[in-house]
Amino acid sequence: MQNYPKVTITKKAEKTVKDGFPWVYDTEVSAGENINDGGIVYVYSEKDRYLGTGFYNSSSKLRVRLVTRNSNDIIDREFWKRKIRWAFDYRKQVMGDDFGCCRLIFGDSDGFPGLTVDRYGDVLCAEVLNLGIDRIKDSLFEIMTDTLKDMDETVTAVWERSTGKNRQLEGLVDSVGFRLTESLGTDVSRKEVLVNENGLKIRVDFVDGQKTGYFLDQKYNHAAAARYSRGKKVLDCCTHTGGFALNCAASGAETVLGIDISMSAVEEADRNAKMNGLVNISFEKHDVFDYLTEHAASGDRQWDFIILDPPAFTKSRNTVKSASAGYEKINYLAMKLLPRGGYLVTCSCSRFMTPELFERTVAKAADEAGVRLRLIEKRGASPDHPVLIGAPDTEYLKCYIYQVI
Repeated sequence: MQNYPKVTITKKAEKTVKDGFPWVYDTEVSAGENINDGGIVYVYSEKDRYLGTGFYNSSSKLRVRLVTRNSNDIIDREFWKRKIRWAFDYRKQVMGDDFGCCRLIFGDSDGFPGLTVDRYGDVLCAEVLNLGIDRIKDSLFEIMTDTLKDMDETVTAVWERSTGKNRQLEGLVDSVGFRLTESLGTDVSRKEVLVNENGLKIRVDFVDGQKTGYFLDQKYNHAAAARYSRGKKVLDCCTHTGGFALNCAASGAETVLGIDISMSAVEEADRNAKMNGLVNISFEKHDVFDYLTEHAASGDRQWDFIILDPPAFTKSRNTVKSASAGYEKINYLAMKLLPRGGYLVTCSCSRFMTPELFERTVAKAADEAGVRLRLIEKRGASPDHPVLIGAPDTEYLKCYIYQVI
């Protein structure tokens, strides 16, 4: 074993770590000294048994974030090189031809706490929300680009957009810009890339788009919903840049209307539709609750397929109750607009909205709307966003396809 500092954790934390949970909270560390923030520590039980190795940060409520449970691991460049290759080989296996547009690193699921890396063709987009990872990120980016080169894959740019409250909670300032520009020959004026999603061309603005540029986790859910859309009149709510709407239009929907509160998103979705030569689709700027409420009040039932993919209504356990009310309302309104036999795709991307709570909320909305639902598919994120057993937060995305009966 290496000579890393050692922390002792409570019995409660010991149980959750043994069950696979990758974090130790500040209140669960009962001993530890001479530790540098952002450095590596060993985690031990009160009975002095080794439990794991991870990054330490006294400024964060997530006091320790584990990177391995093997006491023989030396946390050096070779360690990270092995883990990156494992992560990339996994994506190559499960994504196949979609390896060129997928999530390469998914935080704790890959043993990289606070790190997200998405690939859009020859561009990698990264978000770093952990102090320990932040200190070695340039080395990690070099390993990633070298690994892809060894796999005969081309990378010409690494764009980092690490911002927001979670980064501040780690004691970090925002970090935005291109990385490794000289070694990659990066065109620093570039801000977008074309990718393929289920046979569609999608323009991704990785500089100014949401998150790292696009919502890759819904890729296969877009295709799943589209399978049921042929011949249907589709309303796609919170369409963003048109993911669900475009896939439905391309799969033979009679008409598709996508709505979003962001005018820039609507304009981007419209450009994507035109780029793919789709003529059975349109996009409009609306507040989804106002729009659904207005049409429900008028008894308008012009759609027989409605998709709900709103942003997370809660990012905290403290607001789960109000978020449940929001999900209940939006699903209730959609069900009031659907005829018997109509289809509903409903999603939640909040990690605090558990699958069980989301299902109960949708069921309550159905009861209030006076309809019954038949579950067709229960789906989550695409396999490039793997769920880590013991870490329920990694199972954040819910996508259910129902029929109203």
